[in-house]
Amino acid sequence: MASKKQSSPEKISELENSYFELQAYWGMTKHMGGLKATEKLVELCHINQDNYVLVVGCGVGVTPCYLAKRYGCRVVGVDLSEKMVDRSKERAKREGVKNRAEFRIADAQNLPFEDNLFDVVICESVNAFIENKPRALSEYVRVIKPRGYVGLNEVTWLKTPPQELVAYLCRIMGAEFLTCNNGWKDLLEGSGLRETMAFIYKTNALSQWINEVRQFDFLDFIRAWGRYLYMFMRSPACRRFTKEALTFPRSIFGLFKYFGYGLYVGRK
Repeated sequence: MASKKQSSPEKISELENSYFELQAYWGMTKHMGGLKATEKLVELCHINQDNYVLVVGCGVGVTPCYLAKRYGCRVVGVDLSEKMVDRSKERAKREGVKNRAEFRIADAQNLPFEDNLFDVVICESVNAFIENKPRALSEYVRVIKPRGYVGLNEVTWLKTPPQELVAYLCRIMGAEFLTCNNGWKDLLEGSGLRETMAFIYKTNALSQWINEVRQFDFLDFIRAWGRYLYMFMRSPACRRFTKEALTFPRSIFGLFKYFGYGLYVGRK
């Protein structure tokens, strides 16, 4: 997930992780359940205007800006990608919340914050991409205050998938999805969190698309697709990645019968 800042699409070929850096240049990131799932996670973590919230893996800043604007809380968003952080700062300025939402480059496995600082830590479709998941969870617990909340939204296997599908997702995204039990919920409990809760949701391609669209306005889509088309024309790396991503296994057409997403919450 590490990356280097690039000045033009031609240099995308030098990037260490195509999936995330192409998303950063594209200017659009997503997570399962979209805004609907974010709102439920906010409810479960009892976020309000008095909270200091850390969003790990903030992407292009959609959730941090939403929290700052909708709930009036102070938010810090962190991401490994410098370009993601740049996009997030642009969004905060554009949405008028730069006084309440700040962004930093940081690794979830080594957060640059003091102990007991935040009221809530939330992550949306982040931990599947982290190599040392227990270490990341221990960092979330370290930086929240006593009785603070950690909330995760993660893709969750509902039934055992075909190996070819697992291999494809790993190759394209570098992700390791887990089940609820013996997986995400166990990670929360193993980190020392208590009062852990898990809510599992099934979805489908149409519902997922609708929920994603709700997160962005029309201009977001125009900008994002404009950047993508520009990258596709200018960058051989973008074209190679697109071709590889579209070379998917037959089992992908039944993708949503194998997984949904889970909201996992625990308290320090």
